[in-house]
Order: sequence, then C-alpha cells, then structure tokens
Amino acid sequence: MQPHIRAVIAAAAYAFVTGEKVAGLYDHTASRHLRIAAEARAERLQGYDGERHAKFGGTLPELSDAGERASIHLEVRDGEVRGYDRSSSGHFSAKVTERSVQVYDHAASAWFAFQVQVA
Repeated sequence: MQPHIRAVIAAAAYAFVTGEKVAGLYDHTASRHLRIAAEARAERLQGYDGERHAKFGGTLPELSDAGERASIHLEVRDGEVRGYDRSSSGHFSAKVTERSVQVYDHAASAWFAFQVQVA
C-alpha cells in the first residue's frame, strides 16, 4: 500500500471514529508532517491531501482518492476500522486513540503510526 493511501486511511478513520476534523497528520514512519485534512458527517467524508493536491472522500463504505484514482473500501463498526485498498489489493485495519491512529497494512505485515492535529 502506498504511504499516502495509509495517510488517507488514517485521516478518514480518525474523522469517522471521533467526529473531529483532521487538520494535519504527523507520519512517524516518514518522520514528517503531512498537510492532510478530513471531515466526516454521518457516513460522508470530505478530505484534501495538500502534499499531492488531491481530494479524497465519499460515502461509507466506498471512498475514493482523486489523485491516485484509487478506491478504498472502509468499514467502521463500534470504533473499529477495517477495509481494503483496491489500488494495492491489500487489507488494512486501524486503531484510533486519543489524537493518534495506527494503521496495520496486512500486505506489509506492519503497523504505521500517525499523530493527529485537529481543527
């Protein structure tokens, strides 16, 4: 899975689970701040990746990334997030905690941590 798709998943997961607006992410793996924003209202997500100048969003369970022309199947149940990235044919899951998200990329067999800045 591409690193920017993991960031989109992290932003979406945080916005859906907490209901808060994401104003930025810190990618611990890349050791850098990402200009990414997301807002969820009910089942709908709007987001923007400033690094790639690309919009992302949609209505659960289907999200799309305009920059990659990628489709992401994302499900949120009882605060748990899981899904499938069609561009990489890879499954993922995400854990949302206070101001952070951990994304598990099943294809890479690894966790990726993001710190969240809220609006």
